[in-house]
Amino acid sequence: MRLRSPLIAACSLALLALFIPHANAVQGAFTLKSPVVTEAGALPAAYTCDGAGSTLPLKWTNPPKGTKSYALVMHHVPPEGVAHWYWVAWDIPSTTTQLAVNAKNFGKLGGNSVNRNIGYTPPCSKGPGDKTYTYTLYALSKSAGLGSTSTATVSRDTLLAAIAPITLGKAVLNVTYSRPSSAATDTQSSSAPAPRS
Repeated sequence: MRLRSPLIAACSLALLALFIPHANAVQGAFTLKSPVVTEAGALPAAYTCDGAGSTLPLKWTNPPKGTKSYALVMHHVPPEGVAHWYWVAWDIPSTTTQLAVNAKNFGKLGGNSVNRNIGYTPPCSKGPGDKTYTYTLYALSKSAGLGSTSTATVSRDTLLAAIAPITLGKAVLNVTYSRPSSAATDTQSSSAPAPRS
């Protein structure tokens, strides 16, 4: 009898595993991807100020159960540590699973930190070397509650504060971009104060 008990226990556990699948097998990871760049990959110039300045196409899978809407932020944290943001959106319908290049009418848009206007502005960071830009998609349990229209008064910080209590999960895509030396120099020169005579 002692020899059979471990065998019976092992069989019982195996049967239970068949009927109670692992949570990850059912839900999967909430993932944000782009068809034109991989995680930590180089952002094509077309999506920066050195190209057409288009918005990046995005696609996501396996949102958390109970997701009613999405919010999206694209930002960069330079060495001095003050975040710059280029794209803020909310009230993206829960039925949405992707955004095309230069997507329109997919939700409401906030202001960016570059020119304080509504909508997307392409990254144009000064200086040479790789810069990391982060796209974060937030799955929300309800609407962000930031009004019925797009408005430049909604910043990254405003959005994050509003959605903190209703965020079910987030998916992140990091990309890098290194500006051509001539472009970075031109931007620095044009933004530098005129020398005193």
